[in-house]
Amino acid sequence: MSMMIIDILSWLLIIAGSFSMIVGGVGVLRLPDVYTRMHAASITDTLGAGTIIAGLILQAGISLIAAKLLLILIFIFFTSPAASFALAHAALSSGVEPILDSDLRSDEEKEKSP
Repeated sequence: MSMMIIDILSWLLIIAGSFSMIVGGVGVLRLPDVYTRMHAASITDTLGAGTIIAGLILQAGISLIAAKLLLILIFIFFTSPAASFALAHAALSSGVEPILDSDLRSDEEKEKSP
């Protein structure tokens, strides 16, 4: 009975992580500028990979494989936000301006006027 609960929980985590990865991938394709795309990618990387690896840890049970997966999970949780910050800082330092809500409104107004 407990193995069935662990299997169900692990598959729920894997499915939730896969869904998060798909939504993040769509966000990277659909969002307007570098900063919002980077946010979608970093959330996808951390949340999606984290839940998939947590599900795999449950599937592995108490073993050396689970310990290695836990180390990978810890590595991802520390490096992914740091890498996203470094990319955002580099984009801002090189002069890439974020698209603001007022910029989007002015573009919509320009399109409406003849």
